[in-house]
Amino acid sequence: MGSIVVKYKFDETIHRRYYYYSKVLYIKSLLLYHILVLIITDTDEIRWGVLGCGHIAHAFAEGLNQLPDAKLESVASKSGKAEAFGSKFNVKKRFNNYEQIVNDPDVDIVYVATTHNFHFENMSLCLEHGKPVLSEKPFTVNAHQAEQLIQKSRRKKILLMDGMWTRYLPCVTKLRDMIHSEGILGKILHFKGDFCVNLPYGNDHRVFNPHLAGGALLDVGVYPISFSSMIMKQSPQKIMSGVILGETGVDVFANYFFSYKNGATTMISSSNKYVMPHDAFIIGTKGYMRIPDFSHPTEIFLHLNERKTKIIQIPYESTGFQFESIEAGNCLRTNQIESQVLPLDETLEIMKTMDRLRSQWGLKYPEEK
Repeated sequence: MGSIVVKYKFDETIHRRYYYYSKVLYIKSLLLYHILVLIITDTDEIRWGVLGCGHIAHAFAEGLNQLPDAKLESVASKSGKAEAFGSKFNVKKRFNNYEQIVNDPDVDIVYVATTHNFHFENMSLCLEHGKPVLSEKPFTVNAHQAEQLIQKSRRKKILLMDGMWTRYLPCVTKLRDMIHSEGILGKILHFKGDFCVNLPYGNDHRVFNPHLAGGALLDVGVYPISFSSMIMKQSPQKIMSGVILGETGVDVFANYFFSYKNGATTMISSSNKYVMPHDAFIIGTKGYMRIPDFSHPTEIFLHLNERKTKIIQIPYESTGFQFESIEAGNCLRTNQIESQVLPLDETLEIMKTMDRLRSQWGLKYPEEK
């Protein structure tokens, strides 16, 4: 039948101001649909501090450098990496402990880029010192930790954000609008997503280390689980799963099947040992979508019943981590304590889903025993 290719040029300035402007204007954007644009009157620079200097912190910093209204103010590492990180990204303040960042009056918000097992401790430190915080995924190790942080954020009225960066990408924003606002697929029937990679690391690496909350579920399985949550807009009623535990006792491969009250279903695989195509599929009564590389997509293949395939392309520059930074900055400027793109209640439900899976597998981390 052939296909139709639609290319969108994404304007980060429009996106940055997409939700929060003081005057409402109707414009026809380069995304070929009308959006409401609010003109930001407060354009003060957002100053960031980063805890941890690993790979993900580098990706975040590279993305942040794309934004003219954001600055990497300070960085801290307990493993002696702050100097090299600061030199690479031109960060003047380089600390060897986290207390210095949370006590720095020049830091507006903190990005937590430490290993999974430290997320709860590090976010708690930020909130206790009145610092807004964006944490790398997974939000915490378990739902109990997440619930404590959410309660503290709401009690102290401080911004707390789940850094599932996929949610904020322009292609995912467009996909969400197509499904939930336009109803282009009709009633959603099924979601399928696999995140399976072969990581050539030893058992002492963080992805296999139970003391660092390793395992495929928290590292990569959280991506399709969060994506499914975004599409289904509800938590699973029933969960069935199968798992292979590795030499260190953490999951190295798992399949999981979710069913929902409305009859919809989800099928997911996650692995840090096996390789599978990194695609997602969303099936509805009017057709389906295929999203290649769904954790960082730039294309949507739309297959509507009895129509030509439509390919929607929305590329972005750099690492893509700038988009969660944009959302955090918008939340700060409008005095919000959580993002509506990924609300904290949904984050909590995602953590509960992963707790249910680990309960089925008998997988507890040392700090939980």
